Amino acid sequence: MSASWISPPTRTELIENLVSGVDRYNPSNVGILEDYLYHQIRSQEYDCLANLAILKLYQFNSDLYNPDVVVNILIKALGASPLPDFNLCISLLDERSPNASLDEPDPLPALLPVLHGLHHLLYRCRFPAFWRAYRSDQLESLRDNYTVECAGFEDSIREVVIRAVKSTFTRIGTDRLGLYLDLDSPEELQAYVAKLGWTFNSEGTVVSIPPNPDNQIEAVVVQESIKLPQLTKVISQAARP
Repeated sequence: MSASWISPPTRTELIENLVSGVDRYNPSNVGILEDYLYHQIRSQEYDCLANLAILKLYQFNSDLYNPDVVVNILIKALGASPLPDFNLCISLLDERSPNASLDEPDPLPALLPVLHGLHHLLYRCRFPAFWRAYRSDQLESLRDNYTVECAGFEDSIREVVIRAVKSTFTRIGTDRLGLYLDLDSPEELQAYVAKLGWTFNSEGTVVSIPPNPDNQIEAVVVQESIKLPQLTKVISQAARP
């Protein structure tokens, strides 16, 4: 994992102390971490380890469980694909019986398969299918109750797309890229591509992606140096009956 994943530059000293020290297991700190999650939602920041600390506290203290917090953590983790963040979060969700202390029905059992499905589409780079599912009538409640509150959610998904495209393509058609990014308007696509520093061909139908270590095919020559005494030893051992 990169240093920015382990300790994001936007993380405050207070949160750093909670996440890195023994206080991460102190249930009285869950409110601070939940407030920090909602700060991430409003500000387009992201801190996976801090969010995992919330889920660990819920695991140890079932009375603290807040389903809306869990859903928001999973939504933020979607934008980190293909990193394992989403699966790390899922691994901390216990099978739990309905919580009678909740004022309203728990939305997580119904939304968890939906979020699993969206993550699966992202992980397999099935981007047009992701957008179709996300825009569908069946996911209207997810959009209206959760992702609408998550600043920059759709752009975070587009960043997932861009990470995949620039590691795979040197050139890509504008129609295909527009489908991947869910940008139907040519003007929107042109503005987005310009922001990335990518360029169009003269007809405006193909986007060129700058070379990077992932999209360049280079032959690698591996040479092994075996000294003569070593080779003699190998031959003599092979010649023994």
